Amino acid sequence: MFNKEDSKKIREEFWTSFGKSYPHKWVLYNTGIKEVQLKFTFNTDFAQVSLDIFSIDEVIQEYYFEKIYALKTILKEEYLQNIAIEDHYLLPEGKEVSKFYLQLDSVNIHNKNHWPQVFEFLNNNMEKLEAFFVEYKDYIEE
Repeated sequence: MFNKEDSKKIREEFWTSFGKSYPHKWVLYNTGIKEVQLKFTFNTDFAQVSLDIFSIDEVIQEYYFEKIYALKTILKEEYLQNIAIEDHYLLPEGKEVSKFYLQLDSVNIHNKNHWPQVFEFLNNNMEKLEAFFVEYKDYIEE
């Protein structure tokens, strides 16, 4: 078991190693649409790449979810066949977002043996999710 400080160091080491192994200027929070973010997640249970939609105004959140959901067929057929879609996804901190995501289960950030598999998963799937977002950003934000 890792204490909080050791866990923090391992997380920092993972993300630093990932950045060095796959140098790329990711879009992530810089989507140009305040309510839409591309995210990496890796914890003690799973790794995930996602497009998250959040607004304190439920109407705005639903608007962006519906815009992206309308592209579901293209997203699945041309970019990420196994993407999961949830209109109401509860984050660990209690915030509810709309989420389009791919998840790799049974991996643990504290287990360095899992890192190569997670590096590849995160890089390959975020490249595709980012390409989709960039291609359809104008439609999403109109």
